[in-house]
Amino acid sequence: MTLIEALSILSKSSPFAVSTEREQSQDILAGYKSHIYIKTDIESDFKKALQSAKKDEIIFLCGSSGDGKSEILTQYSQKHKVTHDFHLDATHSFSPNQTAIHALDERFTQFKENDKPLVVGINIGMLGNYAEEGADQHNDVKASIKAFLENKTDNISVNHTFLDFEQYPKFTLGHEVSKSDFAAKFLARLTEPTLENPFFALYDSEVKKNGHSTLTANYALLGLDSVQQNIIALLLKARLVKDQFLTARTLLDFVFQILAMDGYLFDNLFSGADNELLDNIQSFDPSNTHTRKIDEFVLQFSLGIDDEGFTLLKEQVKALGIYDVSTAASYLRMVYLLKDDTQFSNEYINELKGDFDNFLVNKYANTWLLHREFDGSGKQKKELNKFYKDTLISAIHRYCNRNSPTLDKDQFFISEYNGFKTATELEVKPDFTSIKTQGVIKIGFFNAYIRVDDNVLLPVPISINLLELLEKINEGYRPNKHDKNTVLLLDEVIEQIITVANEKNTLFILKNDKRYKIVNEDNEYFEVSGI
Repeated sequence: MTLIEALSILSKSSPFAVSTEREQSQDILAGYKSHIYIKTDIESDFKKALQSAKKDEIIFLCGSSGDGKSEILTQYSQKHKVTHDFHLDATHSFSPNQTAIHALDERFTQFKENDKPLVVGINIGMLGNYAEEGADQHNDVKASIKAFLENKTDNISVNHTFLDFEQYPKFTLGHEVSKSDFAAKFLARLTEPTLENPFFALYDSEVKKNGHSTLTANYALLGLDSVQQNIIALLLKARLVKDQFLTARTLLDFVFQILAMDGYLFDNLFSGADNELLDNIQSFDPSNTHTRKIDEFVLQFSLGIDDEGFTLLKEQVKALGIYDVSTAASYLRMVYLLKDDTQFSNEYINELKGDFDNFLVNKYANTWLLHREFDGSGKQKKELNKFYKDTLISAIHRYCNRNSPTLDKDQFFISEYNGFKTATELEVKPDFTSIKTQGVIKIGFFNAYIRVDDNVLLPVPISINLLELLEKINEGYRPNKHDKNTVLLLDEVIEQIITVANEKNTLFILKNDKRYKIVNEDNEYFEVSGI
């Protein structure tokens, strides 16, 4: 057995990529797969539901393709097939001329005629299809499914349990460090430096026999805690920026690709491949970053000028099996991956890696947490108010007044007629009451709540992409057609603000350097000043 053969079980093309009810092979590779199996929170809850299920109960294990349903169902169906009925894949049917919907109808009919609880593995899409197309005799099941899909938990039958992978997010955001327990546990298990780890045993044997190869160098790199943390940070960035969900299958294939492709791991990470995670991470390539220090490094590298700190790094990484890095871009990627590892720290590298920050992700995570944890305290209000005042409301004001930038900070542009611009004064501030009472659930966005005078606007869903646009607008950026998806959200906010503005009794009219103020005095007469 070689290391590459053992690692091949991670590939999505491996027969081990999807578990089935086939008899568990005594093949040695099954032991390797067993070693890297991670028990998740959803599996623990599934086990509890399974053990407490009564004969008239149905357990739905729901999710999307590749999230790990088959791993859980296959394992527990073997152990509980005497006491429970299992329908492992609701996209399958029992015969060629039967649809998946009819197969579910048949399964629910059988369930109602026997005395065993039923477990169904099903994709969210198929749940929706069955709710619409299932047989009328199973309207009770369909009603529970519809209630689940519409998040109306009170309308779900007590006999129907839904465990949804989406309710068990792969990432958690933190003020200091955001993490993924699932990915962290898997990477640690795969690279644990002990001979009890069959993957490490193969790695150790190959290095001792033949010296390092690109594959063993990549495995050694992946074994560093700092590298694992930075890879997880990239995966989180892909989740937030690219809306790329992390499933068990895509993660395992991703790790196989970065280990097994021809280049070193730091190049493989940003080279793209037939993997959704790699495709999305490619756009975060640190070698595309342009700062004074990074550009100086690229220039010095091209001229063959090596700083003492850079020379030291090249010597240090030889212990990991990294010998023949040939481009400045590759070294920048390597520094990016090793930037948090103290053993490679020196003054020169620290200056270089200082340009590889995660400012946007960190600000998003902190602001998301402020909304999630807000309890109305004065300290939290102060911190949240800074985001609303300096980022959100400031950007809304700049964007609204982009055609009239000389307006004061409380004045908002309304319209322009024949060269005359109209504006009005508005008080825009955070709505702390709504922030406190409305929860934050999904990490992909949080709702911001603002008041205009005494009017509460509709919640503004802030994603990391919208946050980035807000930051850029505050720096003077003018949105264009490439920002159309995020700008639409700002346009909707502006429309609501203008609706409030049109009800104001005071109007400002501007043309060139002239400014007029018109006040509607109790709908009886207009007072004009500035003439």
